[in-house]
Amino acid sequence: MAAGSVVSRATGFVRSAVVAAALGVGLTADGYAVGNTVPTVVYMLLLGGALNAVFVPELVKAAKEHDDGGTAYTDRLLTVCVLALLAITAAAVWAAPLVIDMYTDYPGPQATMTVAFARYCLPQIFFLGLFTLLGQVLNARGRFGAMMWTPVLNNVVVIGVFGLYLVTGDGGTLTAGETALLGWGTTAGIAVQALALAPALRAARFRFRPRFDWRGSGLTRPLRSAGWLVLLVLTNQLAYWVTTRLATDAGRHAVDQGIDGGAGFSAYNNAYLLWAVPHGIVTVSLVTALLPRMSGAAADGDTAGVRRDVSYALRKSAAIVVPAACALAALAQPVMALVFQYGRTGADDIAVMAGILVAFAPGLVAFSGQYVLSRSFYALSDTRTPFLLNLVIAGLNSALSVTAYALLPARWAVTGMAGAYSLALWAGWAVTAYVLNRRLAPPSGRAPRLWRSATAAAQARLLLAAAPAAVFGYAAARWAAGAGPVAATAGGAAALALTFVLLARPLRLTEIDALLTGVRGRLARR
Repeated sequence: MAAGSVVSRATGFVRSAVVAAALGVGLTADGYAVGNTVPTVVYMLLLGGALNAVFVPELVKAAKEHDDGGTAYTDRLLTVCVLALLAITAAAVWAAPLVIDMYTDYPGPQATMTVAFARYCLPQIFFLGLFTLLGQVLNARGRFGAMMWTPVLNNVVVIGVFGLYLVTGDGGTLTAGETALLGWGTTAGIAVQALALAPALRAARFRFRPRFDWRGSGLTRPLRSAGWLVLLVLTNQLAYWVTTRLATDAGRHAVDQGIDGGAGFSAYNNAYLLWAVPHGIVTVSLVTALLPRMSGAAADGDTAGVRRDVSYALRKSAAIVVPAACALAALAQPVMALVFQYGRTGADDIAVMAGILVAFAPGLVAFSGQYVLSRSFYALSDTRTPFLLNLVIAGLNSALSVTAYALLPARWAVTGMAGAYSLALWAGWAVTAYVLNRRLAPPSGRAPRLWRSATAAAQARLLLAAAPAAVFGYAAARWAAGAGPVAATAGGAAALALTFVLLARPLRLTEIDALLTGVRGRLARR
């Protein structure tokens, strides 16, 4: 799973670099970024969050309780969801101008181009949903690899489409044909990603048969749970809407003021994509594999088993995520140059995106931890509590982003918004950890003090090692900067990794020690 995610993220870097080389990070890139992001926003708002969180626990429970192993239940649930996806996709394509007006305040030609991108990209909603549905069926059956590998095909398709544009386009204002090529090409990538799951489904002996006998079939429970998740995603998207409006306005103001470097939404989006890579490779892979087991333990009433899995996921993911957050903060400049400084993306653009990435970096630890804890509630078939807890993150993120936009110059406003998200994530993670700790308390006793737990102590020791690691990594990158971004990134990463290795024994960083032991063992066997 992690290997598939690594290759997917690596090709994702190439994809982002090709897109940036073709469009830069100015207003044209902002229009594409908004148009291509809107399908994901609409999908997650109306259905995606429910599918991701409800599907696996429900399928695991049905497999345990139903005589046919949950086959009929799975077919009914898939039928309902596919029909909902078709209806949502059709409505979103029809309402594309209204959707774009909600997220931007673009005038004339810029608005026309962004709406066109949205119309071409909005059919992605159906294929995103299909990919999630089929992937979750595979996950519930213990087959995790395909869902991590097929996004590689999506990236390859988009790289090919934008590569074709780079070869055939003149680099000027996009024509209607070029806009259609880039929009439909991006949607084709998502379609290939979803349909490529078919061989894995056949190997798992899954055969979908539409069923419409929904009455009395037990679908009410997952639909009720999905309602809370729709509300959770709604609050997230309201916060995202605030960020998008503020970031696109900041980008326009930066252009009006003649500020070099794209300081708008596409810069925020590019930094976010790079920031989320360690989380996607490590935490998502780990929790995806653990969720069926956690759901099974929860269905059996084994809260101690759920607690063990939560602790395991937090400690194992932090062993990679904390050093990765240090690397993103210390090596932001050379890493951004390495990934994005091609074509129409210049040094000023890289400086802006590097600053945004530095502001995002501390939040990665909390982002990963929050993901683990929220999935633990879903394993317990509780979607109401995560919604209430998520209000802390969404509310703080929106309030702090508005403050950053109001107080900071246009050049730094988006950087401030990234910092606002990091602060909001840490606050939300702390509150969620407190509530889940009480929820998983032993039936005959009080919840253990959170700050005295072995998991909290392990996290604290990792964070203690992070400060000197980031300093040495940054110093090494600066020393090697004259040799180019590849040398600076490699030198800084080596210094940072060496610092963690040297501190593993003195600070009792047992997860990193175990990781090193495993690597040494594999090398010795080979």
